[in-house]
Amino acid sequence: MTALSITYIYKFIFWASLFVVFYSYIGYGLLMIFLVLLKKVFRKNKVEKALGNDLPPLAIVIAAYNEEEYITQKIENTLALDYPRDKLEVVFVTDGSTDKTPDIVRQFPHIILYHQPERKGKVAAINRILPQIKSSLIVFCDANTFLNKNCAKEIVKHYTDPRVGGVAGEKKIFQTVGDTAAAAGEGLYWKYESFLKKLDSDFYTTVGAAGELFSVRKELIEEVPEGTIIEDFVQSLSICKKGFVVRYEPNAYATETASASIREEMKRKVRICAGAFQAMVLLRDLFNVFKYPIVSFQFISHRILRWTLCPVALVTFLISNFLIVLNGGNLFYQIMLLLQLVFYGMAIAGWVFANRDVRVKLLYIPFYFLFMNVAVFIGFGRYIRKKQTVVWDKAARQKLA
Repeated sequence: MTALSITYIYKFIFWASLFVVFYSYIGYGLLMIFLVLLKKVFRKNKVEKALGNDLPPLAIVIAAYNEEEYITQKIENTLALDYPRDKLEVVFVTDGSTDKTPDIVRQFPHIILYHQPERKGKVAAINRILPQIKSSLIVFCDANTFLNKNCAKEIVKHYTDPRVGGVAGEKKIFQTVGDTAAAAGEGLYWKYESFLKKLDSDFYTTVGAAGELFSVRKELIEEVPEGTIIEDFVQSLSICKKGFVVRYEPNAYATETASASIREEMKRKVRICAGAFQAMVLLRDLFNVFKYPIVSFQFISHRILRWTLCPVALVTFLISNFLIVLNGGNLFYQIMLLLQLVFYGMAIAGWVFANRDVRVKLLYIPFYFLFMNVAVFIGFGRYIRKKQTVVWDKAARQKLA
């Protein structure tokens, strides 16, 4: 093989890697903007059917494990929702809790409590109590998140459309002046994710819901395997496999504090990434582009590329760029290599500062970008070694002011 042909191989890897990275983080969003605009041109907006006072029965289900620090605030927040009390079924399941969480819940007579001493994880706890839920619509949310007052009404309005099988709410991070670098990076990431979810929903369906706030028709719920790590993601896409769509509602949001430190955020991200590889196996039918053409396109573009090809492409992009320059690459390749080195230098500097809880705004984006992709590699390693258990030590969050 000649030196020229080797250089061509390097260049092919360089451009292929650049395409994967660009499409995953920027190109897909731009494409969605174009497709949503195109859809609006050719399809008239549907007039949303008003619910009026005829609101359907709704269950709010919260799985809480050792949440005595937040549980009273969570209960008060839930009971303050703007929804008729006689149509709101509030359920807490506290399986395995060894602190005062169950005792605190028992102090509120309007709340249904399910508790057993044995701890099997969130999925097992939810599967156990689901048959007891009376309402046909269910909202799942976390014990350490707080919902806006109109949240329930904003969610149920989507169910006037029979195609809608679920509704994903927005996740927000409490932002304060004294936030750590981890908090700032997490907040920026969720703002970007919220933007993409809205585009996905406007085009066809949101691909994956966060457990902080997710609603579903009870009749569509499937019991996911008890070892499932990110059950909310699997559950929401299982709905799409049945021909329904998941809507995204930004006016229904769950707010929580950021991870207490970059170490705690890494623990959470690695768990999610390990769960992502597991979810790909459980949802393997969605790779069939002939059976699920639109959902498959969105699933692969928005999720799968970020969890598989993109982290690898970042490595091959840098290495191929270095080899091209080493073999006499022109000014363009030299500038691209310099930009990559500067970017990763900023990311590493951001990582060092983040571990010391030092805020440097200029470094937030490169730091969190590198941070997320490193988490994918660690999560993959944990998945193939079967080291990620569904019963996990939850990440510590920042204290509420």
